[in-house]
Order: sequence, then C-alpha cells, then structure tokens
Amino acid sequence: MIRVLIVEDESVIAEAHRDYLGRIGGFEVVGAVTTAQEALRTARTQDVDLVLLDLGLPDARGTDLASALSGVRPAPDVIAITAQRDLQTVRDAMSRGVLLYLLKPFTFAAFREKIEQYLRYREALAGDADAVSQRDVDRALAELRSGDSRRSAKKGSAPHTEDAVCRAVRDSADGLTASEVARALGSSRVTAWRYLERLADDGVLDRDTQYGSAGRPQVRYRWRRR
Repeated sequence: MIRVLIVEDESVIAEAHRDYLGRIGGFEVVGAVTTAQEALRTARTQDVDLVLLDLGLPDARGTDLASALSGVRPAPDVIAITAQRDLQTVRDAMSRGVLLYLLKPFTFAAFREKIEQYLRYREALAGDADAVSQRDVDRALAELRSGDSRRSAKKGSAPHTEDAVCRAVRDSADGLTASEVARALGSSRVTAWRYLERLADDGVLDRDTQYGSAGRPQVRYRWRRR
C-alpha cells in the first residue's frame, strides 16, 4: 500500500481525494490536514510515501512546504493539486520537488491519470538494489513527462472546456441545467450536455431529474458532495 497524506483546506476536495484514491485502490490515507504546520508534523511522525498538496494553504505557501518536505527522511513524493495556474508558481513548485501538477477543478479521469502516471514512475524505480541503471532513470523521468491530456482524454473532449464546465457547476448555489451551462460558456446546449453527462458518468457531478407539470423532465447537474 502507498501511504498518502492529503494537505487540503477545502473539506469537499479533501474528501474527493480520499474517495478517488479508494476507487483506484492500492492507497492508504494516513491523514488529511489543512495547514502546512500539521502536514510537516505528520510527515515527520508517520511513514508517508506521497503527499497530495494544495499550494494555497492558510499558514504558508505550498511551495515552501514542498521544500520542507524534501528535508524529511525518507522524503515523500509530492503531487500538487491546486487552482494556482500562473507560470511562475508552476516553475517554483517544480523546482522545489513537486513531481506532478494537477489543476482544480478536476475530474476523476484527470485525477486517475496523474495517479497512474505516478505509479508508472514508482514502478520504473522499484526494486531492492541500491542503485539503478541509466535506463531505469530515463524511463522514470519519461513517465513524468509523458502523461498529458492526449493519453486519457476522450474523443471530442477539450480539457479547458471540461474545466470551465466543472467550475461553473461547482460555483453554482443549486446546480445548473445544460442550457444554463451553455449560456455561461457561450456554447451550444448539446456541447454543454455532452460534457455534463461525461462528468456525471465519471462521478464528479450528480444528476437531479426534475419533473414539471408539462413537457419533458429537466436534468439539473450538481457538484457531488462527499
């Protein structure tokens, strides 16, 4: 089992991490904390293999925490899962030991892709030997570079559009219909419906079918609360 520490101050997203790891299998969540101080204390007192790190923490910069975690022995691997998408933050995170970077909002498919990419990286460096070959190192680094959206994206899916649909539904007070999402995005209703259905199939959204007095039922899509 790979032991995981979740560092996330939004409880809904932390529960999504836990749920998604459970669906993938092979992971044990040893803790879920909301601050950098708690994260560092947990990493120093428990065996942690992987940290899922939000960079926007209330008490410290996530990139500073990533640097501090690199000083823990043995040092855990770090995957950043964050809404911070400016280039400087991405560069800073990577320079401080972050292996992979997943932007919020995300779908289960996007989360699974990053985790599977990480598992391939671990596998490339697995074994009981004290040293690895150049081929092993090259393979591990290639796995970190190879996991882009083309590997897992479904036909007809644009990641930036999927992100926009996720954000619109997540930020709504009572969910949205396909027509409402289409107006928000400036797209056709059919396009919005296709993305909403895909997200619902992935377990990111819930469908709420509402029956009126006349006409066909209306489906309202809500962000799944865990």
